Amino acid sequence: MNIYNDNWLGKTLNVVKSNDATLIDKQGTVIDETKRTITIKSQDKLVKLGKSSIKFTISDSDVVIDGALVGQRPENRTHRRYRMA
Repeated sequence: MNIYNDNWLGKTLNVVKSNDATLIDKQGTVIDETKRTITIKSQDKLVKLGKSSIKFTISDSDVVIDGALVGQRPENRTHRRYRMA
């Protein structure tokens, strides 16, 4: 199982690239995930991130995930096969 298919709830998310410069290096614990958004808890605040506009890493993984590629419901994402280039 790869990082794309893992359950991300409770893991640390770190934004590495974004269209919005204020989101770069934003880090927090994933508390909710929907089809188009990921909600993290960062410094006692809830931050809702649009998946399509960010690239991020999960926990200690070196894999950079393009949020636009994981734009499905979490329960569908965990069973999907992703093509790695």
